[in-house]
Amino acid sequence: MKQNNKAKEETDHTNSENLEDYLAMDIRSTNSVEAEKIAKNAFLTRGISKTPNIEETFCKAYNTNACKLSSYNWVEEQDITVAPCQYPIAEVRFKNSRKEFFHLPPEGVYNVGDIVAVEATPGFDIGIVSMTGPLVKRQLAHKKVKESDVTKKIYRLARAADIDKWISIVELENVTMLSSRYIAWDINLKMKVNDVEYQGDGSKAIFYYSADERIDFRELIKILAEQFKVRIEMKQIGVRQEAGRLGGIGTCGRELCCASWLTNFQSVSTSTARTQQLSLNPQKLAGQCGKLKCCLNFEQSTYLQEIKAFPSANIQLKTKKGKGQQNKIDIFKKIVWYSYVNDSSTIFAIPLEKAKSIIEMNNAGKMPNSLEEFAITNQKKMEEGSNYNLDDLKKIEDKS
Repeated sequence: MKQNNKAKEETDHTNSENLEDYLAMDIRSTNSVEAEKIAKNAFLTRGISKTPNIEETFCKAYNTNACKLSSYNWVEEQDITVAPCQYPIAEVRFKNSRKEFFHLPPEGVYNVGDIVAVEATPGFDIGIVSMTGPLVKRQLAHKKVKESDVTKKIYRLARAADIDKWISIVELENVTMLSSRYIAWDINLKMKVNDVEYQGDGSKAIFYYSADERIDFRELIKILAEQFKVRIEMKQIGVRQEAGRLGGIGTCGRELCCASWLTNFQSVSTSTARTQQLSLNPQKLAGQCGKLKCCLNFEQSTYLQEIKAFPSANIQLKTKKGKGQQNKIDIFKKIVWYSYVNDSSTIFAIPLEKAKSIIEMNNAGKMPNSLEEFAITNQKKMEEGSNYNLDDLKKIEDKS
């Protein structure tokens, strides 16, 4: 007996030592060369895999697959020959998801990937041609922009001096953003500067910020203009737009919809999750922006249409064993889950057609023996989603 106790003490002592060694272990992985290269590249936000060459107006490093809200040029695969003059408008990309339409100059040919100087207020901006030809016409119609509404124009291909200046100011954007955050905190402004974008000629900077309430940033603008010696423009964006500009990977494993293709942000409420029989768990329902996931709206119309074929949740199934109340439905498998009113610990999966037949029997004054004879399976009832704070659910709703 003493030997067993001694062996147990030695085992406990060994386990304790192993635990201390495990807790002291440094499990952080070192940054790879590729990760460091990505972190140092300030032009990734413009879809460029490396710093542009100042001697080349055509940017070979531009890749539409690396861009936010990129567009696939399917027209290239079609046998369509169109003169460039028939579509005198081009789409130009700037930082992150900002893209605008410009009139092409009457002379010269412009291709996707060309670095161009475009009209701005004041001065000029530097961007990359992201779309030309017949696809621009469809893009205008998709964004509900009339050709007559496009007033700005492309001046010319960027010169070496323009690209050199552009490179120098783009590399300042991250430092400027961090500095502006500290300045805002120092003067007690309840706001967050999310991003900074310099104009190509260095005369203006756009500060994107988010805030829960109205902000008086007149003092902030004076300080920023004095420190950075540029014209300041403040643009407020919501948390969804912030997530779209920053980008990221969603819980589905794919790139965020707001960063890849979604531009129209519709309001999402918890009633959408209830309609789709989802657990009201704020941690699962919220996206990276902290609000309800936009993808909850994608299938909402399908659910609303399919639910019409299911019996109302207020209708109870009457059997000799007891009354059955509806718990949930599965629109894909056409199954309705019921449990007894006097015993809700077990729920029964009843095919939709059989559930309807029981209702017809009840309407005719008949009652089957039990729910079990119609169920294809049964399981213990899960109470997940019933103990979450209502305030937490309201916080993730976006009714803007």
